[in-house]
Amino acid sequence: MVGRILSAIIFCLGLAGCDSTSLSLPRGAAIETEILRQGDAGSPAFQVVEVSRAVLPVLSSWPQKKITHGEGWINTHRGISSSIIRPGDMVTLTIWDSQDNSLLTNTGQRSVAMSNLRVAPDGTIFVPYTGDIEVGGLTPTAARIRVQSRLEPIVSSAQVQLSMREGQRNSVYLVSGVPAPGTFALPSREYTVMALISAGGGISPSLRNPRVRLLRHGRAYEIQAAQLLSSGRYDTVLQGGDKVILEEDRRSFTALGATGTQDIIHFPTDRLSALEAISLINGLDSARANPEGVLVLREYSADAVRKSGNNGPQRAHVVFAIDLTSADGLFAARGFRIQPDDTVLATESPVNAAQTIFGLIGSAFGVGNQLAGN
Repeated sequence: MVGRILSAIIFCLGLAGCDSTSLSLPRGAAIETEILRQGDAGSPAFQVVEVSRAVLPVLSSWPQKKITHGEGWINTHRGISSSIIRPGDMVTLTIWDSQDNSLLTNTGQRSVAMSNLRVAPDGTIFVPYTGDIEVGGLTPTAARIRVQSRLEPIVSSAQVQLSMREGQRNSVYLVSGVPAPGTFALPSREYTVMALISAGGGISPSLRNPRVRLLRHGRAYEIQAAQLLSSGRYDTVLQGGDKVILEEDRRSFTALGATGTQDIIHFPTDRLSALEAISLINGLDSARANPEGVLVLREYSADAVRKSGNNGPQRAHVVFAIDLTSADGLFAARGFRIQPDDTVLATESPVNAAQTIFGLIGSAFGVGNQLAGN
């Protein structure tokens, strides 16, 4: 019986003398050396970059994934403080004439109304005795003066009133992200994005890091809502047919390994450092994680790899290694930017393997003592 106990002890001590990375011991994440040594192969499939303050300027010159899905943003400009008549709008004319033998009114009438004259695609409306009159691009006041001037040679005493109702081309659409989305007529050429959002009830508080997208003439523009609200120069003037969409930031990274949270984490801000990302995942597991081996896995496009020198990565797959046990590593982690679709992997501490082995030894002694007692 004693021989069996000694054999078990010797077996466990033999395990302890082995390379811990070669053991199939219970653990929840890879060990740093298991991953990085593959990058030292003759034809490595990925590039390993040790992140430090010295290399941050080089990494900042590498291609960055776009923050937005659009083309940036259109800064504001001052418009005309009046509605503009556009094709598709409906115009109503009321023509007053005091002459008894007027061409426009019947006997006893002093006015005639011409309702719902649709502005043609070429910007004109048809008025009897004058033909087509171009009113597109004019304010209602300017259009009224033009119609009256065209009538004066025929009916010199005529006076014109003009009103308009905006059509589809003089309206904008607030699609989502507000309590009351819908179609809104442009009250003036100074109607802005923030005015439209306010008309829809403001940004829904449930949106995470909301972004504002503007669709115009088949092109998309995007800005962070907080940035839009920070300065009037971003409050761009709307045009007829614009579509405004408020939505959550869709960018995310994946947290894996010995972390406080293993999940898909969405970006709470436009820019996210590695240190902030670790905070978002509730830090590293103090009982399991290796603070010297925090890895960020990233995949670059073929165009990025083709760049030479310090302007891009050498491989499409890059592993960035961060050491959080030194001041340089901590400052580097604060300056290193996480990009969308990155994977933040906290590797397992090699100490866990030794602890597991010692646990096996303790178990062996426990079994031996029980057997000896019997």
